[in-house]
Amino acid sequence: MSLPLIVLLPLLGSLIPLLSSNRQRNLNAGSTAILPAVALAIALYHAPSVLAGEIPRFSLSWVPQLGLDLAFRLDGLSLLFVMLILGIGLLIILYSRYYLAPEDSMPRFYAYLMLFMTSMLGIVMADNLLLLWVFWELTSLSSFLLIGYWYKQSEARRGARMALTVTGMGGLAMLAGFLLLGHIVGTFDMQTVLDSRQLIQADPRYLPALLLILLGAFTKSAQFPFHFWLPHAMSAPTPVSAFLHSATMVKAGVFLLARLHPALAGSHLWLYIVTLTGLVTMIYAAYFALLKYDLKGVLAFSTVSHLGMITMLFGLDSKLAVIAGLFHIINHATFKASLFMSSGIIDHETGTATSAS
Repeated sequence: MSLPLIVLLPLLGSLIPLLSSNRQRNLNAGSTAILPAVALAIALYHAPSVLAGEIPRFSLSWVPQLGLDLAFRLDGLSLLFVMLILGIGLLIILYSRYYLAPEDSMPRFYAYLMLFMTSMLGIVMADNLLLLWVFWELTSLSSFLLIGYWYKQSEARRGARMALTVTGMGGLAMLAGFLLLGHIVGTFDMQTVLDSRQLIQADPRYLPALLLILLGAFTKSAQFPFHFWLPHAMSAPTPVSAFLHSATMVKAGVFLLARLHPALAGSHLWLYIVTLTGLVTMIYAAYFALLKYDLKGVLAFSTVSHLGMITMLFGLDSKLAVIAGLFHIINHATFKASLFMSSGIIDHETGTATSAS
């Protein structure tokens, strides 16, 4: 079945840039874009059946003793994020060709970028809770490499360490929540978990499982009080900011809220915790965005504020609010990635962009 190829092709694509010389910049960019483009074509091939209500699935036993299967699904939510990840990712590949300085290692940058793309695709298509967590941690590791791409700069190293620490610790908490959820339901199969709302919320372990999972989601999506790592990550090259910190990585947390919404939402605990966290983040970050003078600093706090609004919408017990949250994920990813790339052009042309030199 072609479904796993959507994830595996970008993984293979992470090796292609390493075969090219840094001087062959056009060849490097073009060859890197081939496999993600094929993966996007496969996703588009499945799109009509997904939009018709079908859910293509693939499952292969991996570590049966742990309940870990190599399982993927492509439902409407997955398709939305796959289109964002691959569509914006292809544009970022082209943009990076002209943004990176001659002394910057383009093969290394593209290899990191493709590894991150693979990790995000794995998160949104995972049909097993433990598999989702594996890809979740891979995004933390690959983003660490991308944020610290200009490793000679202390700010880049500090931002990379901070992002890895915060999101990595949140990921470990989320793993504990997934283990509790799996023991409540009796399986880590995603569809079974999503169909077990009453069983989950009637169990006394629902509260600790919910808190641990939300901790993972809030750290990844830079919700208050875990928002501080995102502005520090702006020391990364602008293509990284445009892709990771507006369109994809920071959306992983809100994706998790949307994915587990059928199983965990609807309770007073979900309503108060998720809604209030999103509301505080939205207002707090919007205020501090007004105090920033640097273009990327303004956009970073604006991103945190928008993520807070999306989180708040998912916390409300309303179908319309969830639809609005999903719409704003598309809206924010497209306009914020464009704004980051525009600010990168301004920095690049005015000589204020940071570089490895």
